[in-house]
Amino acid sequence: MNVLIVLTSHDTLGATGRKTGFWLEELAAPYYALKEAGARLVLASPAGGQPPLDPKSNEPAFQTAETRRFEADPAAIAQLANTVRLDSVSQDDFDAVFYPGGHGPLWDLAEDARSIALIESFVAASKPVALVCHAPGVLRHVKNADGSPLVRGRQVTGFTNSEEAAVELTDIVPFLVEDELKAKGGVFSRGEDWASYVVTDGLLITGQNPASSAAAAETLIGQLSRNAG
Repeated sequence: MNVLIVLTSHDTLGATGRKTGFWLEELAAPYYALKEAGARLVLASPAGGQPPLDPKSNEPAFQTAETRRFEADPAAIAQLANTVRLDSVSQDDFDAVFYPGGHGPLWDLAEDARSIALIESFVAASKPVALVCHAPGVLRHVKNADGSPLVRGRQVTGFTNSEEAAVELTDIVPFLVEDELKAKGGVFSRGEDWASYVVTDGLLITGQNPASSAAAAETLIGQLSRNAG
């Protein structure tokens, strides 16, 4: 299995002066779940090199066994520091793609033509696409072959309006993930705030929040195993 993980290169939280980026748990949990399932991983980002880490995601309250393992793993840290440029990768070389969240993707990956085309190419090739937390927002401009929104009529989830309100960023983010998925015709469902909740619709896998990242990865692994069988 060859799996592409796409991370944000955006590090500023609107006009707040605060930093953002990717959420560590949403990389670390899938990273180890996929590696332990035998996957070969390539990490990519729009700018290449070291993607920005949302500093809040590495505060003690948000650390997990997987984030601590990642931080203590020289090979993982080196791989993260050397992400390949998104415009250098091709769907042809991978069996699936996984998008971790964090607020960063709402600014760059959601509008990135290369990311949009990449997801469309995975869908056209009948390969799984998994996105967690804010990352489902990067589907906002992704289309089916007939030009309709990819999420129209599909079961999806993502970071909820109530979770965004809880972190007091409703008026800071460029758009709300829940609202945008609904506006594009997605059949949005949710679990409890901050609890693991994953939705699968065909080859599209979406997770609601950081706690959903491991389950989303396991769902992706299940799909890849069935495809391989």
